[in-house]
Amino acid sequence: MSENMVISIIKDAIQTGVLISAPILIVSVLVGLIISIFQATTQIQEQTLTFVPKLIAIAIVGLFTGAWMLHQIVGFTERIFTYIAHITQ
Repeated sequence: MSENMVISIIKDAIQTGVLISAPILIVSVLVGLIISIFQATTQIQEQTLTFVPKLIAIAIVGLFTGAWMLHQIVGFTERIFTYIAHITQ
């Protein structure tokens, strides 16, 4: 196994991780920002107010992008198995 192959595997793993986590993280940050602006304008300082909307938004994003995320993970796993097959040769 060469250094280039190891770097390629690590790069692929990081890209796949970022790609899979991006939709949920982006929606969570946007919902949190919107609720923070709402709290600042109305001066409602309830800490639990952000939890339920974020949870609902993340669940909706998970429902819509779950199949795509699974496809990305399966593709990454297939690439890893291909790398393993090339190591033994």
